[in-house]
Amino acid sequence: MKHFALAVLLVLILTSNFAQPTFAQEEGEIRVLIDGLPVQFDVQPVIKDGRTLVPFRAVANALNVVVHWDGATRTIRAHDSDNSVSMQIDNRIAYRNDQPMTLQVPPEIIGGRTLIPLRFFSEAFDCKVAWNSSLRIVTVVSPRREMNVIGFYALGDTATSSWTNLFGQVFPDHAIGNTDIVDEIAAGWYAIDGEGNLLTRSRTGWQRPTGWESVLAAAGHYELRTEMVVHEVNWERMLDKLLADDVAVAQMVDQITLEARDYYAGVNLDLEGLGLNASTEELMQIQSNFTKMARLLAEALHNEGLSLTLTLHAPNSAFKGYDYKALGQIADRIIIMAYDYGTKPEPAALVLQAVEQALQHVAPEKLVLGISLPSENPTSIVTKVGIAKRYKLQGIALWRLGLVQEEVWQVLRAAIR
Repeated sequence: MKHFALAVLLVLILTSNFAQPTFAQEEGEIRVLIDGLPVQFDVQPVIKDGRTLVPFRAVANALNVVVHWDGATRTIRAHDSDNSVSMQIDNRIAYRNDQPMTLQVPPEIIGGRTLIPLRFFSEAFDCKVAWNSSLRIVTVVSPRREMNVIGFYALGDTATSSWTNLFGQVFPDHAIGNTDIVDEIAAGWYAIDGEGNLLTRSRTGWQRPTGWESVLAAAGHYELRTEMVVHEVNWERMLDKLLADDVAVAQMVDQITLEARDYYAGVNLDLEGLGLNASTEELMQIQSNFTKMARLLAEALHNEGLSLTLTLHAPNSAFKGYDYKALGQIADRIIIMAYDYGTKPEPAALVLQAVEQALQHVAPEKLVLGISLPSENPTSIVTKVGIAKRYKLQGIALWRLGLVQEEVWQVLRAAIR
């Protein structure tokens, strides 16, 4: 299965070239993409004897490889948790995991920078490399990485059933299906009203389905962790009013905690639309109210041994009602909804910006990259997962189960272990 998934991924690389990257490229210039993301060099790559040489630090950083330059012996040493490489300037003999290998082109110094053979270095760290001669673009796919995968489980129809997409069978039958990829279910079955009452049927379509206990039982059978998702939008500023009402907030915290305690390992709170078009003074109050509520909910859940996940608009979105710094200290993790930017696939530059802004306030191990499947395709998923890899995030969250195409499952298998 893993070999098939890798074959699918390589076909995508060779045929799509990651949907034609949108950076400027001068005629004759060589570009390098790692997981669909351009690598910026201060000295341009060159081709020697049919091999592409690139500045080693930029590539190593993009692959999370630790590098060291020994000026006395003019030797590059690099390693990650699985592999090590040693190369010397103008020497065709290199070492991978202490085993000698002959290079077709040795490393050399150009423009004061050390350039190394890209294919050898990348493949030494278990990457896959492809060269598009007509576009003069090298595409590199980083190796599989362990990461947490959360699947939002929401009500669908026969064609978009979360159950069938996850368990590979028609309800109530189940099999391993795609549970080898998904680690957690975020059960999108709950909402709240303006008085803080927990609802199992909402005006936005979120509802707890008939047979929901069977979903939790099947998840337990395949050792999938479950959290209950409480979702609401700020329609007619309903959330603003709720969060400003201490009595309603207390009611909300109590009811969510009681439900979570009985059935789940934690809560995923997804309150959307805060801060749109708010004044500076209003924004400060909205952020303060949301943070206060999150702190109360986290304390109540933690007292029961339960976790709190916050699903938040991206920091570069129009919804500024979320204090990432404060919330990152309160929540067990944050899912960044880095989507709905207006184009499909979601622009990688804006997703990168969202992650980098979140990382200014929250540790990477507490951040999860949200991916909206309706906005993506099998090729663009490679890039989104690559962003999570590059920044060492806890993982990814898929909105939603039922919309994951078989080709996307194979891409995920090739990228995640």
